[in-house]
Amino acid sequence: MSDSDYFEFGIAHDRRYTLEHLWLQLLDEKDGTVKIGMSEFIRADFGDVVRVILPHPQDTSEFLIDEEGTDDDGEEDESKPKKPSSGDEIGIGELLVTIRTVSDRILINSPFPCKVLELNGEVEDNADLANDDAFGDGWFLIVKPHEFDEDQFLDAGEYIEYLNEL
Repeated sequence: MSDSDYFEFGIAHDRRYTLEHLWLQLLDEKDGTVKIGMSEFIRADFGDVVRVILPHPQDTSEFLIDEEGTDDDGEEDESKPKKPSSGDEIGIGELLVTIRTVSDRILINSPFPCKVLELNGEVEDNADLANDDAFGDGWFLIVKPHEFDEDQFLDAGEYIEYLNEL
C-alpha cells in the first residue's frame, strides 16, 4: 500500500495472533480446541480476499492409510511405526490455508501440530465472509493442537505493536 492509502481494520482483543496474521481463539480449555481465522490486516495489506482454500487432507494422496502399523492379518502390530491414518493431521510448518486476494496468493503454514476437527466450508464457498466478518463467520477451521501454549502467540496489544513495526 502506498502512504496515501488508508484502510481501517479491527483487532479482536479476545484472541491471540501469529506473525502470519492468523487469529487463534481457545474455545475450550479442557479439550484445548482452537478456532483459527485471518486477521483483518491481510485484507488491508493485500486487498479483498477472493478465495480461501482450506486443507482437505482426506482428499489428498499425501495421507496414506496406515499399513505399516498392521501385521499380515490386518491386526495392529505395536512394534511397527504408525503413519497417520485419519488423514486430518497437520504438522507444524505444513500448509494450513491458502488465501487468494485481488493482488496475491498467500500461503500460511500451521503454527503448531494439530488435528483438524472442523472446516468452515462456507468461507470456501463465499470468501466475502473473510472480508466482511473475519472475526465471526469468516473463521477458517477448528483444530485440536498437540502442543499449544497461548503465551507463545501475540496478544492484541503485542499484535498492534508488531503491525506498527511493519
